[in-house]
Amino acid sequence: MDVRTPSIPTRRLPKVVVIGGGTGLSVMLRGLKEKPLDLTAIVTVADDGGSSGVLRQELHIPPPGDIRNVLMALANVEPLLSRLLRYRFPAGSGLAGHSLGNLMLAAMTDIAGDFVSGVRELSQVLAVRGRVLPAAAQGTVLKAVMEDGSVVVGESQIPKARGKIRRVMIEPEGVEPLPEAVEAIREADCILIGPGSLYTSIMPNLLVKGLAEAIIASDALKLFVCNVMTQPGETDGYTVSDHLDAIEAHVGAPLFHAVIVNNGEIPPDVLAKYAEEGASVVVCDEEKLAARGIRVIADHLVKVQTYLRHDAAKLSDHIERLVQEWISGKR
Repeated sequence: MDVRTPSIPTRRLPKVVVIGGGTGLSVMLRGLKEKPLDLTAIVTVADDGGSSGVLRQELHIPPPGDIRNVLMALANVEPLLSRLLRYRFPAGSGLAGHSLGNLMLAAMTDIAGDFVSGVRELSQVLAVRGRVLPAAAQGTVLKAVMEDGSVVVGESQIPKARGKIRRVMIEPEGVEPLPEAVEAIREADCILIGPGSLYTSIMPNLLVKGLAEAIIASDALKLFVCNVMTQPGETDGYTVSDHLDAIEAHVGAPLFHAVIVNNGEIPPDVLAKYAEEGASVVVCDEEKLAARGIRVIADHLVKVQTYLRHDAAKLSDHIERLVQEWISGKR
């Protein structure tokens, strides 16, 4: 008699797509990778400063810096290797300012034949938890039209202009998104945008042809994680709803079901240090958010280090809970 052990169906992990760039995104991903989630990070390719800008110009590859940060955040490597990959050469003709991780990604691009394949191969080497995808297979140039009508060219130059931004755009205007990125958005249970620089880390992804449209069409839970502080030259004086207004003005439709914001107190000496740089706390205008049907999840979500950083563990707890609630509500 043929006796077989019945197969036990495995529970599918919730699919979470995280979109952005910069330090804030990497901090959050370090917490999310510890959760039972199927993660995909879609990362900006508009960086043009520092090591990334040099490699982009000299090797004609998309900027590796933001991708490298996300790879390291999701990697399963020994602490010493992590430090090694973050190592930035302090001197040396042609080496000064470059991080070893950027150089490795540039080398892997050459070995694998293209940037997307290079990211995929390095992800395997680093035992990355989830997938890391550039928003497009080629680098983009970010431009900002200021309130006075002037145009600032370059992601790294926009905050330095210290003007009020009317809108941003990317070139080439019709750059195609990575097909895997569009597919990930279509299959997502949750699409998570932020934290990160609104105009220079988040918006360049949403301006890639087809990505915003895929987000709008998705029936996934859409969350916005707001920065704790405003950013001089980008979001001076912005409230939480101002951040959402800017995104909606660029993509042409409302996006979010909920926002996650910090309501914890920040020590006066830390606030004073930020004030010297022209930054202040992002005010949560909850009544305006409620009027547009957006749920607000507020908690003490900051850790005070040299700079304020999101508490990755607490933030991830909230995200996991919201995703599970959303999936349960759809069953």
